[in-house]
Amino acid sequence: MILSDELCDKLCAAAREKSKEIGVDISFAISDENGLSRVYRRYGQALVLSITLVPGKAYTAAITQCKTKDVAAAAEGASLMGIQTNDPRITLVAGGYPLFVNGKIAGGIGVGGGTEEQDCKIAEYVVSVFEKLVG
Repeated sequence: MILSDELCDKLCAAAREKSKEIGVDISFAISDENGLSRVYRRYGQALVLSITLVPGKAYTAAITQCKTKDVAAAAEGASLMGIQTNDPRITLVAGGYPLFVNGKIAGGIGVGGGTEEQDCKIAEYVVSVFEKLVG
């Protein structure tokens, strides 16, 4: 398993570090390659809505192997229209990013609590930390 407890702890620390730098409380989740939850954390006074959205973002990123923002865009068109009605865990909100190792899906992360821009900035930072740690 690529997403060991130790690696998940490091990714949580990276998310928390970046969120403090930006000045926003977040919720953060990690799912394995099958979308099953590995970790969920709510830091500070992160928005209550993020409690339900963030695990869904991680799940969606893992099983679609895409950023949730991209899945949402595809769902607006004909290619994936209604995808979330077939699986209620699918979340069409930005802040979910897939994690790849050697081109193969390893899992997904979800960040929420800030603006779309803040959530994505934190997620991109976590992905970069992940890539350095497993690279």
